[in-house]
Amino acid sequence: MAARSKARKRALDILYEAEIRREPPLRILAERMEQAHPPVTGYAAELVRGVQAHRARIDRLLAENSRGWALDRMPAVDRNILRIGAYELLWGGEVPEAVAISEAVVLARDLSTDASPGFVNGLLARLLELKPELAGADGPEPERH
Repeated sequence: MAARSKARKRALDILYEAEIRREPPLRILAERMEQAHPPVTGYAAELVRGVQAHRARIDRLLAENSRGWALDRMPAVDRNILRIGAYELLWGGEVPEAVAISEAVVLARDLSTDASPGFVNGLLARLLELKPELAGADGPEPERH
């Protein structure tokens, strides 16, 4: 497994754990970085921090563009895979768009339901279609907390 793929999986583990434990993801990230077993790479930490920095906007975009699923009704794994994919797609300038979507689909295939890969692919593809509009006046910019 490639280094960035492992980092995405590790970021997913942290985001999922935080959601299940109902704790702030950055606290879980700090704990996992301190434990360093398994290690948290710089890219995994960047993904967790990036998702958190843009979380409200990401969740709003996912909710507005998901057909047939409310955000809180999605499986937690899918919701966090989508958050990582949306972050990479809209704010992660280093990752090609097709790679961001493909990697999210692989995570969904490996870790979620049989229907999840298609759902993840479709929703992230929709965000990719909207990306030019999102880059306009209210485009992807860091949210201030």
